[in-house]
Amino acid sequence: NTPQAAIHTGFDRAFGTILDANITTLIAAVVLFGLGTGPVKGFAVTLSLGILTSMFTAVMGTRAVVNYLYGGRRLQTLPI
Repeated sequence: NTPQAAIHTGFDRAFGTILDANITTLIAAVVLFGLGTGPVKGFAVTLSLGILTSMFTAVMGTRAVVNYLYGGRRLQTLPI
């Protein structure tokens, strides 16, 4: 396998874990929003926005940077 294939496989395998961890936190935020009042609801909204932003960055942003750096090259090994 090529290093590019290894990168692609790594992203595919990590996606499920990233999604699972963030969905769990979003469920907690929904519970806080549903049961909380005032500042707790505000915290739940802020937490949800932070988790969604973090998940987008972890999935799309990181993949874009790695593809920009290593996607177009023919590498024999990954410089890790």
